[in-house]
Amino acid sequence: MASDDGILSPEEIDALLKEIDRGKGPSRPEAETAPQPTGRGGTLAEKIEPGRDGELSPAEMDAIGEIGNISMGAAATALSKVLNHKVEITTPRVSLVTHEGLRTGSPRYCIVVNVEYVKGLTGLNIFLLKPHDAAVIGNLMMGGDGVNVSDELDEVALSAVAECMNQMMGSAATAVASLLSRRIEISPPVTRLIDLEKDAAAFDLLGKEDPLVQVAFDLTVEGLLQSQFYQIIPLEFARRMIEGVYQNTVSSEEVATSMASVPEFTKPAAAAAAKGGAEVPRQPAAPLRSAVVSAAPQPSQQPVSVQPAQFAPLTPQVDQRQMQNIQLLMDVSLPVTVELGRTKMLIKDILELGKGSLIELEKFAGEPVDILINGKLIARGEVVVIDENFGVKVVDILSPVERLSGLQ
Repeated sequence: MASDDGILSPEEIDALLKEIDRGKGPSRPEAETAPQPTGRGGTLAEKIEPGRDGELSPAEMDAIGEIGNISMGAAATALSKVLNHKVEITTPRVSLVTHEGLRTGSPRYCIVVNVEYVKGLTGLNIFLLKPHDAAVIGNLMMGGDGVNVSDELDEVALSAVAECMNQMMGSAATAVASLLSRRIEISPPVTRLIDLEKDAAAFDLLGKEDPLVQVAFDLTVEGLLQSQFYQIIPLEFARRMIEGVYQNTVSSEEVATSMASVPEFTKPAAAAAAKGGAEVPRQPAAPLRSAVVSAAPQPSQQPVSVQPAQFAPLTPQVDQRQMQNIQLLMDVSLPVTVELGRTKMLIKDILELGKGSLIELEKFAGEPVDILINGKLIARGEVVVIDENFGVKVVDILSPVERLSGLQ
């Protein structure tokens, strides 16, 4: 019990410090431990509460819009690099739509891109583009100016659009993986032109259940295009994404809360240890309630000896003779080759090649390209555009063991 003047006794102070050492912490008034409201007017538990069957709660619609905003922002960056034009994808608008409403509300001719998540998150979603928008993107992809483009897409233009979508969806999946803090893989997107009057089952891959979640995005290509495209997601798949995002948010907040609960008296000790490694006596904790702490540390508490960490130098020591030998080779030039991919073809197929022919390589879209020095693989990288030239950004250097195995 505290004395009449509100000052804690030495015995009470010692008991409180022992509770902190055991990780229990003092008991707090119920008002301090009540759930704190979030920025949207509710607790996290309230935010992940799903809507009624066949409906989305306002918080769920906000979450889907935020996921779409982040993923399509990354996709817009990738598309800008491919087209060499500024691309903006903004303003996601979330709504529910039935299969029948999707068929009747979409243009008769449209580009459908199937994107399936196969690892880390499983489910299928599709993207709908207008043929004119796809034609402009395909024309820019093939080096055109994007002006006065015909809406008719031949096989070459459709392949160019498919490659753009591969780049976009790869970047979007990477953004979703970062948002969920887990590894996510998608199958290569499938792009096709459909006629809804002839292909009534175009959207059956999404399942038979209604409703579906429709996210509309504004698409702008600098000086050439202002339009919209749509992402269609099954309701259950959308809720799995929302659940993953909020689970990651809750985990992050729990870590932050646990770090914030570290007693304040450890901070001066850490600062003193960083400066000189002197012995740091334990300090009493800050007042835990409306009382004045006037007691000194107990004599039984032993000082803690803290020493600064010692690390070996990161730069390896090179013998002077070895350095001189290396310098003899500095002016030797070696051919650097960036290999996009390989394939094998029959001679008769090679003889049939002509202008506009397509050669499929044994490498998936989005995979790093191989960087070879003097014909030997030493690194992998990503293709980028530097001004008007192609370049490669190194993302991985092979280890000495991997390089030696490639020589055998």
